[in-house]
Amino acid sequence: MDSPNLLLVREGRTATVTLNRPPLNILDIPLIERLDEALGELERDAEVQIVVLRGAGDRAFSAGVSVQDHTPEKVGPMLATLHAAVKKLRTLPAVTVAAVQGHCLGGGMEVALACDLVLATEDSRFGQPEIELGCYAPVAAALYPSLIGPGRTLELLLTGRTLSCEQAEAMGLISRRVPAGELEKGIAKLTAEILSKSAAVTRLTKKAVRAGVEEGFFAALDTNERLYLDELCPTADMAEGLAAFLEKRRPVWKHR
Repeated sequence: MDSPNLLLVREGRTATVTLNRPPLNILDIPLIERLDEALGELERDAEVQIVVLRGAGDRAFSAGVSVQDHTPEKVGPMLATLHAAVKKLRTLPAVTVAAVQGHCLGGGMEVALACDLVLATEDSRFGQPEIELGCYAPVAAALYPSLIGPGRTLELLLTGRTLSCEQAEAMGLISRRVPAGELEKGIAKLTAEILSKSAAVTRLTKKAVRAGVEEGFFAALDTNERLYLDELCPTADMAEGLAAFLEKRRPVWKHR
């Protein structure tokens, strides 16, 4: 599924998707289409536990969607494909991690925030500057209120201001930050932590948290009770985890 503008590499239970249009990894229609295709492929791969999404080079995760693809004849297909890719990021069974350094702007920020976790270097910069071009960010308007509330979302979208990594973290947009120049170490540490757990259980944990976001507390609690009893309890790895604890040993996960 590799193409000149997108790279997909699998290593064990980790898949790395790289936006390969340095230096700024601008999201044009061909790249968005390849991203959507790659995510569709990973959606069907039951062996993948983590998907890392990153940009090529050290200047940007992505500086956003190509302005040239906002013309009347292109904007409809561009939005449809971008939104299809974002929906796949939100529903992938695997845990998704956006690995950010440098600029993460516009559609690039929307794609990053659609991931489950955002790992960012301290020199990263985040922003939704669409207002300066006389438009707004549809994914951000739909997604960010559940992350940071409607007021902060509006402030971000109406001003178009750029956030430092520290500001984005304080706002709750970043899951973990690492020193500048240490993105690779940060990715390795975070993925190792997740890969040390049962893939079956990390998938169910993601599913449970998604219910909490999308259904509201009472409905989500009912959903998670059913999920726990019907899907988690029958797994080999829940039995293994409990047995290992009682036997004072490290669990040996079967990932099922």
